[in-house]
Amino acid sequence: MKKTDYMVRPGELPTYSPEAHAGTVNRRLISKETVGARNIEVVSGEVGLGGMAEAHYHDVAEQAMYLLEGKCQVEVEGESFEMGPGDMAFFPPGARHKAVPIGGPIKVLVIYSPPLADATIAFRT
Repeated sequence: MKKTDYMVRPGELPTYSPEAHAGTVNRRLISKETVGARNIEVVSGEVGLGGMAEAHYHDVAEQAMYLLEGKCQVEVEGESFEMGPGDMAFFPPGARHKAVPIGGPIKVLVIYSPPLADATIAFRT
C-alpha cells in the first residue's frame, strides 16, 4: 500500500510489457500515476534471455538506459556497442534503437523525458 507521494516500492506496482519488447517485464517507478511527476518517467525493466527491445524510436521523448545487471548489445542509429553493469546509453528523440541481452537476463532503469505516456511512440521493423 502506498504511504507517501515521494517514494515507491517496485513490488507493489503493476507490471506491463511494452509493444515491440519481447520477454520484457516493466514497472513505472516514477510517473504521473505513482508520484505526480509531470516532466520525467522512470521505469524498471527486466528482459529475459531470448527477449529484446526491437528496433523502434520515440518521436518526442529522450531516453536514457542504465544497465543494472547483465550484458546487452545495443544499437542506436546503426552504431552498435556492448553494455555491462553501470553503463548508460542515450537515445535522442527520433533515434532508432534496440537492445538484446547477451548470455542471460538484464535489469535496467529507463528514464524518459517527457514521460513516454505523454509522448508519441513509433515502432519500425
